[in-house]
Amino acid sequence: MEAPPEQPSVHMVVESQPSESVPMVVESQPSESVPMVVESQQPPKKSSLNKYALACALLASTSSVLLGYDIGVMSGAVLYITDELHISKVEVEILVGSLNVFSLVGSLASGKTSDSIGRRYTIVLAAATFLIGALLMGFAPSFPFLMAGRVIAGIGVGYSLMIAPVYTAELSPAMTRGFLTSLPEVFIVFGILLGYISNYALAGLPPKINWRLMLGIAAVPAIAIGIGIFGMPESPRWLVMKGRLSQAKQILIRTSGGDETEAELRLSEIISDASANSSSEWSGQGVWKELVRSLCGPSNPVRRMLIAAIGMNFFMQASGNDAVVYYSPAVFQNAGIQDRKHLVGVTVLMGLAKTTFVLVSALFLDRYGRRVLLLVGSIGMALSLGGLGLGSKYLEGSDEKPVWAIAVCVAAVCADVSFFSIGLGPITWVYSSEIFPTRLRAQGTSLAISVNRLVSGLVSMTFLSFAEAITFGGMFFVFSGVMVLASIFFYYFIPETKGKSLEEIVTLFEDDKSKINHLST
Repeated sequence: MEAPPEQPSVHMVVESQPSESVPMVVESQPSESVPMVVESQQPPKKSSLNKYALACALLASTSSVLLGYDIGVMSGAVLYITDELHISKVEVEILVGSLNVFSLVGSLASGKTSDSIGRRYTIVLAAATFLIGALLMGFAPSFPFLMAGRVIAGIGVGYSLMIAPVYTAELSPAMTRGFLTSLPEVFIVFGILLGYISNYALAGLPPKINWRLMLGIAAVPAIAIGIGIFGMPESPRWLVMKGRLSQAKQILIRTSGGDETEAELRLSEIISDASANSSSEWSGQGVWKELVRSLCGPSNPVRRMLIAAIGMNFFMQASGNDAVVYYSPAVFQNAGIQDRKHLVGVTVLMGLAKTTFVLVSALFLDRYGRRVLLLVGSIGMALSLGGLGLGSKYLEGSDEKPVWAIAVCVAAVCADVSFFSIGLGPITWVYSSEIFPTRLRAQGTSLAISVNRLVSGLVSMTFLSFAEAITFGGMFFVFSGVMVLASIFFYYFIPETKGKSLEEIVTLFEDDKSKINHLST
């Protein structure tokens, strides 16, 4: 009796990685020994930046270009407006600062509006309001007519400043939220650069035409924004608050790269956070009372959120950044640059510096976190403003206006706006829109940005008067001192939020101080 034939040997090679599924690939060849190779294959790695979320964030953030363009273009247009309309220095301050003051109205109204009609249609409303204001300014025959356009445009700016970062924060995955939510500041800076370029390009036209074109051209991006927004989805968190869960889930699937498991997890977190208030009838009722009660009452998480958000928005504008940008031609003129074409040309250089460094900040915000870049930017601004104060003081006491001293002032201004673009510029919008719970987010952010707009208006409307009283150098020393205080505030009151979901961030402001301190480092 013969022994049964020997079976082919089977060699198994298994490669696996912990915690991952191990798909098996079996290769066989007939009539030969069959090595069975089981190889672990990692699932395709998801892109760290979801393209759908990026596209939506870019569209929403485009509305911020309107404020940036106005800041940049007004710095040059006001030179020609003063010549043609013969307005006084006080009227110049009112003209420049009025947009910021009346943007306070839009900021205050935007929270309740976006809770009622949704984030997407609030962006449309912002663009439409600014469009009307831009047309009024472009065709203004007199100072009162021009002021009417500034008031209406300001309300539109107030809406856009609140809604763009809130919408983006609510739509973005946690790991890229810092980059995506900083895009509004990128577009503000890009708008400033466009305003400077517009000034330089149109400066050679007759004075009756050039400033009107400078201001009226802003209607073009407003129209484009209003049309583009209709291709965007609604915020999934707003949809959850309205009880429209299936729609919210579909949007979350797309922002999760098609991963239904991740989308379900994100949806469950949002529902848990919003469950007490979720209803088709919900439109933000009672939120203002809760915010005011929390702010005026004993220490609690919402109060700490408000202190952090309001404090950051206050210091953003108390730093004098908007005033330096608005009045940069006057600052450089005082430094010794008299030719108007050269004045406008230097502002273009300043705009390039801002644009470069805001992009740097946006790209590294999710890697290094909010606190590190915020502190680097604030300390850098304090030093730059101190240097600008010293340079200005030297030139004020010098009859010759040496070129090296002028160059120092130009470099110090560029350094100041660059450090602003690294820290306070983008991070204020990111932080303000991500720290509040869903039911409070729109109106909490609205309150913080209202403080931003109020301080911006006050600084813009008084900068020239105070500079006349204590000199430009004195003003820059004051701003430098403000940034020293800001750096101290940020160190003690701003916990790190990098990489956390919006629902997880709420826990950073709970009563366990040791936990907060640990997470702040």
